[in-house]
Amino acid sequence: MNKVFLIGNLTKDPELNQTTNGIAYCRFTLAVSRTYSKDGRRDTDFLNIIVWRTQAENCAKYLKKGSKAAVVGSIQTSSYDGKDGTKRYTTDIVAEEVQFLSTRNDNDVREESNGFDDLKPVNDDDLPF
Repeated sequence: MNKVFLIGNLTKDPELNQTTNGIAYCRFTLAVSRTYSKDGRRDTDFLNIIVWRTQAENCAKYLKKGSKAAVVGSIQTSSYDGKDGTKRYTTDIVAEEVQFLSTRNDNDVREESNGFDDLKPVNDDDLPF
């Protein structure tokens, strides 16, 4: 079975392209934190995602750097010969589903502030339970 489930943030704006046959595809990198920590710090993996057809167009339209997204897909490895003649290997996640977990407005607000401007201390009296 080859199935992955990821949640993370885009490291830069997605790139939309087309194959020579006119099929849309979109590439982006997803930063995913690991569940365990080493020396008290959690490591992050930067995973290359590729999305095809209409979903690719939607990703390019609605996602941007910093967007939170969930991806369901499979791992695909391939290789090619580099310009210097060495064999290069790539690993991509081919997305079957992409869920947008932050709205475009959420991203716009985050860019305008550092995200902590409107935070205030929480008192136990303020909690609804």
